[in-house]
Amino acid sequence: MDYFAPPVERLIEEFARLPGIGQKTAQRLAFHVLTLPREDADRFADAIRDAKAKTFTCKRCQNLTDSELCPICANAARDQKTVCVVADPRDVIAFERTKEYKGLYHVLHGTLSPLNHIGPDDIRIRELIQRVADEDIEEVILATNPDTEGEATAMYISRILSPFELKITRLAYGIPVGGHLEFVDEVTLTRALEGRQEL
Repeated sequence: MDYFAPPVERLIEEFARLPGIGQKTAQRLAFHVLTLPREDADRFADAIRDAKAKTFTCKRCQNLTDSELCPICANAARDQKTVCVVADPRDVIAFERTKEYKGLYHVLHGTLSPLNHIGPDDIRIRELIQRVADEDIEEVILATNPDTEGEATAMYISRILSPFELKITRLAYGIPVGGHLEFVDEVTLTRALEGRQEL
């Protein structure tokens, strides 16, 4: 026996397809949308349609934008000689929140994952190589996640870019601020030792 009307069931199913959303959360979201005033629900639906219709990738860095160049690439005050390579547009937001990084970005839109059949042609590595060849870049910072796919991607890019005369660096990893040594895994502790700095 069906518990919900078909349109409600469909709305729940669509919410449940979002990453990190389980069935109960999908039901809560669906019922919240149904309780919205008509104009609020229309505004929500319009925002989704608008974002899909008007958002594409920056021709230079591949970040999401609504213009030919994203605001970061269009900002001449940014360090044009340093490019931070990230896997996802959300990673750009994380860096920008620190207010410390002043260079440019390159968004790969994924990482290499042979098990999921994601190879170099499936992410934006070709565009990165073209940028390095065309622009006066002095340093590429590889800022992919420190997991298996992120490490494999960083190693692959490092090897591909090695013929170019530029500095290739990797983000330092180690013990989180506020962490306790007894709870840190061996790989993280090894990375922390390798990345230690003189005081």
